[in-house]
Amino acid sequence: MATKIYIVYYSTYGHVATLAEEIKKGASSIEGVEVKLWQVPETLSDEALAKMSAPPKKDNVPIIAPAQLVEADGLIFGFPTRFGMMPAQFKAFMDGTTDLWCEQKLAGKPAGIFYSTGCQGGGQETTALTAITQLVHHGLIFVPVGYTFGAGMFEMGEVKGGSPYGAGTIAGDGSRVPTELELQQAFHQGKYFAGIANKLKGTA
Repeated sequence: MATKIYIVYYSTYGHVATLAEEIKKGASSIEGVEVKLWQVPETLSDEALAKMSAPPKKDNVPIIAPAQLVEADGLIFGFPTRFGMMPAQFKAFMDGTTDLWCEQKLAGKPAGIFYSTGCQGGGQETTALTAITQLVHHGLIFVPVGYTFGAGMFEMGEVKGGSPYGAGTIAGDGSRVPTELELQQAFHQGKYFAGIANKLKGTA
């Protein structure tokens, strides 16, 4: 059977959604892997989103319910940062996984993290670090990218999101889009994570 990987994300302005698509491409490049994109439910009203000038959510990416997480062999979570941590929308989704936590139904599954921030110092590492607590309580196995991306991790000639914790992008005022280098790290994360998930499932 194929190794099922769910990429579960929340995206306000589309930056995280773009990374998610690239991570999916990377994971799908590994033989024996089946990848699916999911969004967590929005908690803001349409009126609030309109005032924020947030674009519509992708209608081809379904909304996930917490119980569906158990179907996956591996999980990659993505979100923008809010004051150096995951936003309320994603935290609300994780808060809804209590039943899974009670029975440790996610324990032993590999999990990764990716993210976006408004600026370089806006939480490229703290957002991942604080999100790891959610994984730990569920017994999920955190799979960081480390420095397996190679030379791209040491790029000093351009502004770049991402870290050893996972792929990332910097949104700026919202007009900046993920760069080619950021997308390359996202692809790499998907490919690397899928390989690990295959090994843990015993299909590699």
